[in-house]
Amino acid sequence: MIVNGQAHRTIWQHPSKEATTCIIDQRQLPHEWIVAELTSVEAHARAIREMWVRGAPLIGATAAYGMYHACLEARGNKDPEAYIEQRAQQLLATRPTAVNLAWAVDRVLTSIKAVKDLSQKSATALATANSIADEDVEICRRIGEHGLPLLKKISESKKGGPINILTHCNAGWLACVDWGTATSPIYQAHEQGLDIHVWVDETRPRNQGARITAWELAQHGIPHTVIADNVGGHLMQHGMVDLVIVGTDRTTRSGDVANKIGTYLKALAAWDNQIPFYVALPSTTIDWHIRDGIKEIPIEQRDAEEVTHIRGLNVDRQEIISVRLTPASSSAANYGFDVTPAKYVTGLITERGVCAANEEGLAQLFPEKSKIGQASDS
Repeated sequence: MIVNGQAHRTIWQHPSKEATTCIIDQRQLPHEWIVAELTSVEAHARAIREMWVRGAPLIGATAAYGMYHACLEARGNKDPEAYIEQRAQQLLATRPTAVNLAWAVDRVLTSIKAVKDLSQKSATALATANSIADEDVEICRRIGEHGLPLLKKISESKKGGPINILTHCNAGWLACVDWGTATSPIYQAHEQGLDIHVWVDETRPRNQGARITAWELAQHGIPHTVIADNVGGHLMQHGMVDLVIVGTDRTTRSGDVANKIGTYLKALAAWDNQIPFYVALPSTTIDWHIRDGIKEIPIEQRDAEEVTHIRGLNVDRQEIISVRLTPASSSAANYGFDVTPAKYVTGLITERGVCAANEEGLAQLFPEKSKIGQASDS
């Protein structure tokens, strides 16, 4: 996508350094544009754990490149196979909710399983990581293609008037390799000349909406307004939202959706006001082994400091600082995600089309995947 007029992806192999993965350090956005270089498995794990990168698809791609580095590092180890497996477990432990993480690590492990030569193993791991990144770009583009008719229909009903979309957190190209999930229909609609306006939830406590989604949309010239998280319901009550589109970190085979904390409340408000609530997702975020999202999806609990403190730009000194928001004696809880039951989801926008948020709908689009859960049930 576009940054300062130039096309960028969120992750790429350094063109001249064998053991270097380049990423955008998203912690610094929107005030600083910093490209970080990851040169070890530990660096990849840290980037995922500390949210230099974030968003389920990008987490998966980063983990895949981390596995390539595991193969490089294994060259000097007495037991290369054991070393690679240990590094795989290190990456898997970084973020428990996003299913793409385990999917990507397992895909690389499968691709190198039968390869004995370590140099060839490294080359195979890199090729697999590159494929995962390239496939994500195409998947997200196709999600946009399938979501675009939803926006066109609203535009027609409003006789070309502005389409007001509310989104939560960041499910943009910075959460993926390119295009994004929830933003892909928005970008494609904008390119076709539709009148788009996006309500951007700030998304406390890390403010991914206010910091990242707003920055993305500004780079593309898409009209948008940043709002406090609790404003969404008010806007819906007053007819100022036409539809809600969000992303997801894990979706069950029955259509329950885990996404950034606060998504559930947006779904409830949309339901009460008869406003369509769509979830845009690549099939890699579907967990075909589970049905009950509330009981079975692990919910990450992050450092309380993300709640008690906030980072921002000190305009006078032109430097990024952290300030405390809460009394020093007050404790804080920081649940990273919540689960929206399928009954509140109007539809799922995938790379194969839009379907109902239930087992039958997903099975129609992905019949070969639906058998996974059937096998595990037997």
